[in-house]
Amino acid sequence: MKVVRIDESFQRWDELLKLILSSFAYMKGRIDPPSSALSLRLATLADKAHSEIAYVAMEGDILCGCVFLRPEEDCLYIGKLAIAPDAQGRGLGRRLLAVAVEVARSHALPSLRLETRIELVENHDVFARWGFVKTAENAHPGFTRTTSIEMRKPVLA
Repeated sequence: MKVVRIDESFQRWDELLKLILSSFAYMKGRIDPPSSALSLRLATLADKAHSEIAYVAMEGDILCGCVFLRPEEDCLYIGKLAIAPDAQGRGLGRRLLAVAVEVARSHALPSLRLETRIELVENHDVFARWGFVKTAENAHPGFTRTTSIEMRKPVLA
């Protein structure tokens, strides 16, 4: 398995979009509001990849995972961490997280930050095993209840 940064030569947008949509499909009907992943289109995905720091994980020539990273003032935000359903449980998420740690260090950022939906307790558990701790509860616009939690992981030098 190799992890490569998406650059100007990347042309596999259809495959990447399918990967993200299939990875997030289990959330449909479980979370409210729906995931922003479901509103991604080819053009918006390409724009996102070029405005953020994006990586894909590949086994041979098959796209099997991705992560989008965005430097913020005091952390590196992890978004759209997606692993193909048939590739889950093989360490790809940890491998992409290791890349995020490297990027955070290269930007001198002290921590990683992510958000996960309140309903997805299995994700909370996975992220906790990876060293993330809950730091906040948030509500999407228009909601009076908690819809997501924020988690952070310190990046040690």
